[in-house]
Amino acid sequence: MSLAQRERRALVETMLEVGATAPTLCGTWTAHDLAAHLVVRERRPDASLGILVKPLAGYLDSVQDGIAQRPFTELAELVRTGPPWWSPLKPVDAVANLTEMFVHHEDLRRAQPGWEPRELADADQARLWKTLRTIARTAYRKAPVAVVLATPQGERITAHKADGPEVVLTAAPSELVLHAFGRDEVRIEASGSEADVRAVLASDRSV
Repeated sequence: MSLAQRERRALVETMLEVGATAPTLCGTWTAHDLAAHLVVRERRPDASLGILVKPLAGYLDSVQDGIAQRPFTELAELVRTGPPWWSPLKPVDAVANLTEMFVHHEDLRRAQPGWEPRELADADQARLWKTLRTIARTAYRKAPVAVVLATPQGERITAHKADGPEVVLTAAPSELVLHAFGRDEVRIEASGSEADVRAVLASDRSV
């Protein structure tokens, strides 16, 4: 079973555990809203284009609002079963849904009081590190100084090149992936000048 599939199952388990009205790190979305988003993404390709194409965002919102009227347990089950056979995401589920399921699982976990980072297997951390290499430059493209991502074991990725000082963000790959996707509820160490670190942490990291 791929990491994406395991994160999908764990996400649904967490959804059902915390309940439909539980908050997430996705703005005002509840767990119910998050489930509706995932269902639209995997089962309504006509509407999911609005995630990337701004002129279609209104249509996406309308479809998602309609999906959100369905019972929470029904939506959770649709998320659990994954993209149907006809979905463009089905053949690439292990790749296309890896960060989607992992990040949204943590969006739900870390919006709850008393959260702690999970202990992930070395193989899973390695998979997330590999994924981080593909998104790092996009995520930190707006950083005002050079940015390097590093693991405690010494692996490094140059996320943003710039003349002058640099900021190094050190953490497990799982934490760095979350930070690259714009999440601030992470456990990372940042080195560099205080002003540069603040600027990098506050930068737009939308992927």
